[in-house]
Amino acid sequence: MIGHDLGGRYEIISRIGGGGMALVYKAHDVLLNRYVAVKVLRQQFVHDEEFIHRFRREAQSAAALSHPNVVSIYDVGQEDDTHYIVMEYIEGHNLNEIIQERAPLQAEEAVRIAVQIADALDHAHSNHIIHRDIKPHNILIGKNGRVKVTDFGIARAVTSSTITQTGSVVGSVHYFSPEHAKGVTAGEKSDIYSLGIVLYQMVTGRLPFLGESPISVALKHLQEPFEEPRKVNPHIPQSVENIILRAMRKNPSERYVSAREMLSDLDNCLRPERLNEPKADFESDHDLEETRVMPAIRPGDFKPAASIADKPPERHPAHANPAHSASPVLERKQASADTASPKAKGWKRPTTIVISTLVILALIICGFIWLLGKLDTPEVDVPNVIGQTEEAARQMIEEKGLKVEEPVQHEYNDEIAKGIVFDQNKQHMTTKQGSSIALKVSDGPQPELLSDYRGQQIKSVKDALIALGVDANSIQVTEQYSDDQDPGVVLEQTPAPQSEFVPEEATFTFVVSKGKETFNMPKLVGKSLADAKKMIADAGLKLSDDDILYESSYEYAKDQVIDQSPYAAGEAVSKGASISLRVSSGAPADAKQYQFNVDISPAQEGKKSEVLLIYSDARGQNVEEKHTITKRQVFPVTVILSPNTEATLMVMRDDQFIDTVSISYDDIVNGETSSVVAVPADNKPADSQPSPDQSPDNPASPDNGSGTDAGHNGNNGNGDGKNHGGNEGNN
Repeated sequence: MIGHDLGGRYEIISRIGGGGMALVYKAHDVLLNRYVAVKVLRQQFVHDEEFIHRFRREAQSAAALSHPNVVSIYDVGQEDDTHYIVMEYIEGHNLNEIIQERAPLQAEEAVRIAVQIADALDHAHSNHIIHRDIKPHNILIGKNGRVKVTDFGIARAVTSSTITQTGSVVGSVHYFSPEHAKGVTAGEKSDIYSLGIVLYQMVTGRLPFLGESPISVALKHLQEPFEEPRKVNPHIPQSVENIILRAMRKNPSERYVSAREMLSDLDNCLRPERLNEPKADFESDHDLEETRVMPAIRPGDFKPAASIADKPPERHPAHANPAHSASPVLERKQASADTASPKAKGWKRPTTIVISTLVILALIICGFIWLLGKLDTPEVDVPNVIGQTEEAARQMIEEKGLKVEEPVQHEYNDEIAKGIVFDQNKQHMTTKQGSSIALKVSDGPQPELLSDYRGQQIKSVKDALIALGVDANSIQVTEQYSDDQDPGVVLEQTPAPQSEFVPEEATFTFVVSKGKETFNMPKLVGKSLADAKKMIADAGLKLSDDDILYESSYEYAKDQVIDQSPYAAGEAVSKGASISLRVSSGAPADAKQYQFNVDISPAQEGKKSEVLLIYSDARGQNVEEKHTITKRQVFPVTVILSPNTEATLMVMRDDQFIDTVSISYDDIVNGETSSVVAVPADNKPADSQPSPDQSPDNPASPDNGSGTDAGHNGNNGNGDGKNHGGNEGNN
């Protein structure tokens, strides 16, 4: 249920309570942006049509109540088999928790709470709604001290099946009115009686009637007096005790006429002049009519004696025998004897029966008492083990000479830690030694079944778990590369899918995809096609023949890579990515090639010089070549020209400009194929001999004739280098 969007409006956040008939959840009303309490009917009642009908009817009746001390009903609805009531959410505690924690309460606090309860009852009674289940569990105390009465009218929805299945009625037996216990119609005065018990419990810290079983408690409501509050707590003002005594009269006619009358009495009971008022006196307390045991009297046991005056005189005939005649005196005595005899006989027999009966009863009673003395088992106080561990509860019960009823009932409970006792069938009472105590032990919050989150985005997974009550800090995420899943997708989860988990306790670990592993794209431009293919294969990339495009190029030699896509050098790329290449097929068909042969000597013979050759052609501008020489050397520089262009070469030695030469496309078309740029040493010795590589066969040798430099006027190496056709060059 937690995380469910009930009715498309109420987002269930957490469970905050529950009873025999319903569970209560805290929820967020997304429409009005407020917190509400949602009471959901337990699943075992969803097919009880009579119960559902009454549940709805009473919920609607309670919704008609509008009072600051009544929990407001906002909505009633049904979603599939789920029946629910939406109520006002109260941040605080119920009165039962407060009583358990710090009772007895001060009279002022107890009266203040009772005043607000009575005010709520007065409002309900005026709207013809009787609560029928007033008890501390149904009284909520907000953080601001406001008292709220809840569960109005719900008790009416209890059917016979509810009594036997949930025990909800029996659970409230300590707050029953006598008429409620007898099963007759419980009216407004039944609520007044229950309020009197709540007030009694607040100021004394105990219940007025305790017993070994719910039936015995109910009988005490009917027959036995309770211990007066001031005998339990002498600090209670007499005026407050009088209110309790009147509210808890067994005869409804002796209670307050209405909740309003009780409210009025509560309002002024703490006035100084009332604190020590006389104790309340009730007429029925002086009734001498007591129930007595009398013998059964049969109708024939009493015979009225005939009156002498009524008896007709006996007449004797005149000729009667004188012997049979009696004197007047003798006749009167005989008459007296005759009339007295029936009376004496009439009373003698009942008296004997009564005396005999009393003697027999006395003997029976004495024998019974003697037998009880022999057989009577001492009674002990039942320890309160709620809140104890199961082991500690067993020990406390056994120390009292009692037993734990087996098997112990274990139930899930969102509010009680695992292994803690949260209910016992006998409490606040005495019982015979050796009796069994039934315990209910929490198994902790009810576990949820973990969904299979693999393949889902981790953000949505986190949101779903947090909605179930999982702490965000309990969700751990690790990342790894995946060739199959997008970044952020869950790859693995711990615990496994369909595992049971408790949201408040579980921890989760998710392995999440980082996407495909990436690395820096290697530089392929300028590489030969063979080298590029090997680098691509080594990196785990893909290159098909269809992705190789050839094109002519002045800048790149044949089979050199001109361009790479879609990933430039240095960009992030993952394994398996496809690469496209543009490869040079060589210079265009109309391109022309020309070679400059730079014949250069060091500035000083036998010493080192730095030579820098800078050329520009169709392939690029200011391309540099650097050389270090210690003797005369020839360096060929090949340039490529496109139509209507010109190539140039600049020669520098030891950072000094020496010469610049050029060649045009048209010159090459006209037959020019190469030329020599001669750069001699600055101080060549006079008797120097040609070096071995300056043989006559070497076209760069100065001894090979003045025309071999193609007319470059090199006068001591300082010619302008532009006369490509002259024969004026001399050493």
